[in-house]
Amino acid sequence: MSITPRPISAPLPAHADDQLLTLQEVADVVRVPVATLRYWRHLGTGPRSFRIGRSVRYWRTEVFLWLDTQSAAAQEGLPGHAHADGQTRNS
Repeated sequence: MSITPRPISAPLPAHADDQLLTLQEVADVVRVPVATLRYWRHLGTGPRSFRIGRSVRYWRTEVFLWLDTQSAAAQEGLPGHAHADGQTRNS
């Protein structure tokens, strides 16, 4: 009698059901110019992004999570959070 092991299925990647967005698509969602997204990327603020070859991409869920975080920070009146215009205010 031989026991055949069952194949173990690998866990799905974190973004298996997610969409990749381009700079222009994220700019349309966030309603800022592409140049602002590039500037935020340079500063290390804004939605998390990454490169695929020469192209910058964003996970859709991470863009909306970043927007939720920005909204919550604005509602709490936390100083130093980034506004949609890219400025930080301590008022």
